[in-house]
Amino acid sequence: MTDDADARSAADIVAEEWRFLLGESHDLVDAKTVRAAYAQPRLRQLFPLVSHGVMYFSGCTGMPAAHVGGQVYPRGADGRFWVRGPKGVGTVGRTETLEEAFALVVANLPEECGPAAFGGAGRV
Repeated sequence: MTDDADARSAADIVAEEWRFLLGESHDLVDAKTVRAAYAQPRLRQLFPLVSHGVMYFSGCTGMPAAHVGGQVYPRGADGRFWVRGPKGVGTVGRTETLEEAFALVVANLPEECGPAAFGGAGRV
């Protein structure tokens, strides 16, 4: 496959995953969380991942994932959202709103972080 074909395929894969998560026919993550993440243009280029209500992002479409930016946890007992670093390492901050939480994720993306690449982390 050429690099151009990889780029188109990666974009298609990312768009398909976003469409799935934006649809409400699953119980993987709260729909409000997905919509708040999708509102961030830089995050829309990345492959969205969820686990146990936590949303995070990969710089590639396959496994192993190339975790970037951070993870947003559901609202905690203190009423705020917890933003942790990539792979859940460290605390980036706690926010009152999902919009603020995903803005923190974007602020912690590497400068060179662009659209997700085709394949697993070995290719990124």
